Amino acid sequence: MKKSVAIVFSVLLIIGIGFGYVQYKKAGVEQRVVEYLTTEKHLKESDIVSSEPFIANLRGDKNWMVSVRLKDDEKTYYYYRSKGKVVLESYVEDGVEHAP
Repeated sequence: MKKSVAIVFSVLLIIGIGFGYVQYKKAGVEQRVVEYLTTEKHLKESDIVSSEPFIANLRGDKNWMVSVRLKDDEKTYYYYRSKGKVVLESYVEDGVEHAP
């Protein structure tokens, strides 16, 4: 009985660590992108309508991306962080994806 409880606890711990790591990565990228937009692009935080981190299923740093919508702008922008820099991967305008 004790062995079963230990195995279940171990499995739950591994799942929890994996989930925590994903949440940590997504939150870190989102924070850095918002910081980049407010400091380097001189936007106000109130100009950012939404920022949503997600897993893009791409290789390397592009796996952790953030979609950003800005006030008075119909485009959706997709950013990722690479080697300490924030990079615009693409944007969508009228349902068409554009790469810079």
